[in-house]
Amino acid sequence: MKRMGFLIILLLILSQGLFAAVGCDLNDPDRDVKRLFPSSTGYKAYYMSITQKGGKALLAKVEKRLGDKFTGLYETADVPYTIYEIYKDKQVTGYIHGVNQKGQYGGIQVFLALDTKGVILNLYYQKMTNQAAKSFRSDDFAKQFKGLSMKDFASYNPSTGKQEGSLAKIKNPAVKAEKDFKATLRGVKKNLILMQEFGYIK
Repeated sequence: MKRMGFLIILLLILSQGLFAAVGCDLNDPDRDVKRLFPSSTGYKAYYMSITQKGGKALLAKVEKRLGDKFTGLYETADVPYTIYEIYKDKQVTGYIHGVNQKGQYGGIQVFLALDTKGVILNLYYQKMTNQAAKSFRSDDFAKQFKGLSMKDFASYNPSTGKQEGSLAKIKNPAVKAEKDFKATLRGVKKNLILMQEFGYIK
């Protein structure tokens, strides 16, 4: 019995290790890159984590800038982030980067298409479990983020959810899905912070 108990504990520890780092990749990069960057001629994918780029010190910095603590399987320091560098011929024209975010009914995957200066060109949900998902995935909602950058999100505090400045213009497309709306704003800010800290945008 003791041996069986030991094996169960060992399996639990191993399973936690296997599922501790959950990244966010495009399901179909060839299709999605062409859709988000129609004039692109190619892309490269780069992988990195907070642990690789700066460890605990970087995690503390990201959390401070975000205004919130990282929690859960999707927000450990060793989570692998995938940055898609988009090309037109040999010129870098932008990036695609996604993050996992806890939503009302499960995980949300929020991707941003960015130009080389870190300005949002498009917002794309790869995953959302909510009856209002269609409203969130609408072009009208995504357009509200176009042209925004880190400077617009700098003062946004996920713990209060108060929208100021440019963010005050972003309207929740589904009143009953307030939690997913706030999760989206948090995810966008986290996305932009990571792209800055990883050295891709200023």
